[in-house]
Amino acid sequence: MNKKIINGVLIIAIGTSFSVQAADKGLDKCIAAIQAQKTGELVKLEKLNVKGKAVYEIELEDANGFEWEFMCDVNSGKVFETESEVSSVNSSAFKSKMKVTEEDAKATALKAYPGVIEEVEYEIEANGDASYEFDIVNSKGVETKVEVDATTGKIIEVAIEEWEIGEETDERR
Repeated sequence: MNKKIINGVLIIAIGTSFSVQAADKGLDKCIAAIQAQKTGELVKLEKLNVKGKAVYEIELEDANGFEWEFMCDVNSGKVFETESEVSSVNSSAFKSKMKVTEEDAKATALKAYPGVIEEVEYEIEANGDASYEFDIVNSKGVETKVEVDATTGKIIEVAIEEWEIGEETDERR
C-alpha cells in the first residue's frame, strides 16, 4: 500500500485504484460519478487549474485496455468532460479528423506556452473531434496542459497542473 500526502489530502493507492481518507468529498463524488459511467482501473489523478477553477483530471483504463479521461469539478464533484485516448495519430478515429500534423500542433502550443514538452496524448472528444494534448514544462518548472484541435490547429483548452499521482510512461517524450 502506497500512501501519499498531496495538498493536505491523504490518498491511498491500492494497486491502481484510489480511495480518499480525508475531507475531500469532491474527489469522492468525482470517482463515484466516473465509476457510474465506466468501470475499470483508475490510473492517474491530476489536480488542475482551468481558468481559475479547480478541476480533477482522472484517467481510467477499462477492461479492454482503452483509456478514458474525465474532467471533474473539485467543488461539486460533477464530471463535465469525457474523452477517450488513442495510442497514436494513426488511430482511425484520430486520423479521420486530423488535418493538422503533430509538429504543427506542437509549434502552436510551444509558441503560446514556451517550454519543453514532457508528454503527448491523442484524444477523441465526446463529439468525435480529435485533439492533441501537450504537457509543457516552462523554465520555472510549471507544467501547463495545452490542448490543440487536430482539425483546426487552434488551442481549445489550457490548464495549469498543481499535482499528479500516477504516470503513463508510454506518453512521455
